[in-house]
Amino acid sequence: MPELDPIFATRTTTRLLDALRDSSNEPVWSQIDARYRPVIRGLARRIGVPEGEADDVAQQSLAEFVRCFRDGRYDRTKGRLSSWILSIAHHTSLAAIRRRRRDAGPGVGGADDVDPADPASAERALRSVWNEERDRVILHHAMATLHDEGSMDERTLLAFELSALRGVPATEAASQCQMTVEQLYVARSRVTRRLRVMVREMTSAFEEDA
Repeated sequence: MPELDPIFATRTTTRLLDALRDSSNEPVWSQIDARYRPVIRGLARRIGVPEGEADDVAQQSLAEFVRCFRDGRYDRTKGRLSSWILSIAHHTSLAAIRRRRRDAGPGVGGADDVDPADPASAERALRSVWNEERDRVILHHAMATLHDEGSMDERTLLAFELSALRGVPATEAASQCQMTVEQLYVARSRVTRRLRVMVREMTSAFEEDA
């Protein structure tokens, strides 16, 4: 079995965080950035940050996370690292939405839409969005790894992508892949089994700070 995608290979609570304390360690910053940026960007978009500002929110959130972490403000005994980053990303997103609403004037929706009166409900909803974006990123990397490792032919992977990810009807997907419907289901099952293992390993690496 090939090694995990480098984004997920290093356990969050050990070498990755220890190395992050070194401000000159550019590779570890790149790894943190690659792991969390797409999740934060997706979260920001889901709670109302415009497409053109989501990257800025992700950059600001990660910069704030690193600054606070190096200042010693992260306490593992008080919660998961992902929860801390989620909180930073949420507040940064709200600030961007409020700033946009203020600049645009009355009538522009924004922070009030994503900052409900029930904190517990809001926290659950926010964590759900984070997990969905995390899972989307992990699946993307898992599929990219399958393509790169070459253990499955491209036709098998296309059969899975068409029928399982894009929702193309089995007969149409099979025709595009030059397969029978039975062969399509066999290919889909094979990819699903491999992906299940990869996604479980990547998710464990992503969330081992629990």
